[in-house]
Amino acid sequence: MKICFAGRLRTLLSGIHSPTDVKKLSKEQLPVLADEIRTEIIDVVGANGGHLASNLGVVELTIALHRVFDSPVDAIVWDVSHQCYTHKLLTGRYDRFSTLRKFGGLSGFTKQKESPHDFFDNGHSSTSISSALGLLTARSLLGQSGKVVAVIGDGALTGGEAFEALSHAGQLAKNLIVILNDNQMSISPNTGGLSRYLSRLTMTMPYQTFRRTVDHIIDSIPYVNKHLGKMIFRFKRGIKGMFLTNNLFVDMGFEYVGPLDGHDINELETVLKRVKKLPRPVVVHVVTKKGKGYSPAEADPAKFHGIGPFCISDGKVEKYDQLSFTEAFSGALMELAKKRDDVAAITAAMSKGTGLDTFARHYPSRFFDVGIAEQHAVTFAGGLAAGGLTPIVCIYSTFMQRAVDQIIHDVALQGFHAVFMFDRAGIVPADGETHQGMFDITLLRPVPGIKILAPATAADLKLCLEWAVDQPGAVVIRYPKLTCPSEMPCFSLPVEDGKGLFLSCQDFAPGLAFPDNEKPGVKVLLVCTGGMYRETLVAARRLLMQHIHADIFSLRFIKPLDTDGFLAVAKDYQAVVIAEDGARIGGVGEYLENILRGSGFTNEKVLAMPDYYLPHGTRDEISTEAGLSADAIANTAALLAGAAGAAGAEK
Repeated sequence: MKICFAGRLRTLLSGIHSPTDVKKLSKEQLPVLADEIRTEIIDVVGANGGHLASNLGVVELTIALHRVFDSPVDAIVWDVSHQCYTHKLLTGRYDRFSTLRKFGGLSGFTKQKESPHDFFDNGHSSTSISSALGLLTARSLLGQSGKVVAVIGDGALTGGEAFEALSHAGQLAKNLIVILNDNQMSISPNTGGLSRYLSRLTMTMPYQTFRRTVDHIIDSIPYVNKHLGKMIFRFKRGIKGMFLTNNLFVDMGFEYVGPLDGHDINELETVLKRVKKLPRPVVVHVVTKKGKGYSPAEADPAKFHGIGPFCISDGKVEKYDQLSFTEAFSGALMELAKKRDDVAAITAAMSKGTGLDTFARHYPSRFFDVGIAEQHAVTFAGGLAAGGLTPIVCIYSTFMQRAVDQIIHDVALQGFHAVFMFDRAGIVPADGETHQGMFDITLLRPVPGIKILAPATAADLKLCLEWAVDQPGAVVIRYPKLTCPSEMPCFSLPVEDGKGLFLSCQDFAPGLAFPDNEKPGVKVLLVCTGGMYRETLVAARRLLMQHIHADIFSLRFIKPLDTDGFLAVAKDYQAVVIAEDGARIGGVGEYLENILRGSGFTNEKVLAMPDYYLPHGTRDEISTEAGLSADAIANTAALLAGAAGAAGAEK
């Protein structure tokens, strides 16, 4: 039997090996199970990090879903799926739950390879209704049975794809069940008309009182109650028309049920059993409390949305003295905002994660959180630019994938000036395949007129931002989820269009560099994007310890590139290794490799993210998996140096 970190046994949870076991529990045992689940989640996330507040809020809802529906015959599709921890615990993964988000362990999101109860590898928002509707339609056409349930949060409902799917589902009249988890929070606090609309539905107490009375009367009628489901819901719909005018979901063709107490398992079970019988699309509105059961998460759900390891007793996260790239951007933006009234900041429900919360507090009139709507964020920025402002859009690289068309069509093509800050570019620890920032370079390098920068340090980032706001057109600045490396004098040099930065080994390792009177036989140039500077620096120092001369060329620019300047540097070296924290296919490394070969250079190697999706783990574990670790860079350079030395000896 598994023992929790706090030393207490999970008496009920340890006996849950499938949803069938959940159905066997008595109603009196369910609150105990919920408490055990919360304790397990808090213990594991406290040790490993992860999504805490969202998972604590759906414990009772998940238990009710698995008691009413028959997964995997009935499919439960979790939007984003960052709230699937209870689902994992109830579907046979308790014994492995301590490996959550660790390399080779359980994913923090649903994952098809982990369990037949996971139907999609979800990690991005607003996709569940589309996926669920497609799955349901396929099953219907193939004559297969089973219900399909999409669980979507009110924050994810701010994404346009969710509304597109709702509209389509209402037209098809499929018996799709949508659970709307209304916790008044997405990641940052919800804003906008949709949030106020849901709140209005929640506060209609006259209807709620009447609904409960009708439910009680119907339940008390023997025999007849089982056959009145459809009639009851039609009657309810008419009643709702009296108390809830302009119900969005009803207008789209859905039955609407709720709002329900998302922490009352008995009520949830009762309603879900009835909903399961309906042959029409239904929205079940459930109200939950994000972070429920853990007071620090209840008090600050945004902080505990996605959190690193923390002290369970007080919720405190260990703070390191080193500055992160996100913090460096936040500080640089604040300095810029003091000088320029035209600067506006935009994010998509990630004000704290992107470091824009400080800007929001000081300049609320110039800060815009558009909700989980990256496409709108970009086009809105184009409108701000057309009106004379300088918009700075800060979104994670993986989420910006959804707004590539808007960057091209609504900003770059029209020549509007906007600055895009791509946080979490390159290797992203713990969150896995759906969150790696590996595609932004490949997606945007072909776009005419766009400029892409990759700063390597905090000082470099600050200079790049100050330069970017004065440039015409679209400018992208990408940086990793990482603490900033130590500064070198070259990173304080002014930004020049297309030019990179050269670091001699005399700069970063004077004690290991070759003396002036001793010329090395083979010289190796290590070229890197800014996000790979840390590993490249370690690799260069290791090469010097092996008596292999190694200098560094940091690609401050991904596009445009001063290729003549680059070749002028590279011609003095017998081997070149290019390390890029982006996809190899279509990347900047591949481009530079062609430039080198076109000039007659033949001893080069590109190290970049491979042609498969990278798993979750620590940065070092992922970089090793991808062949981008300091060891990989150093070993590759040593092999090229050896080949160059052998060729020189033959001559």
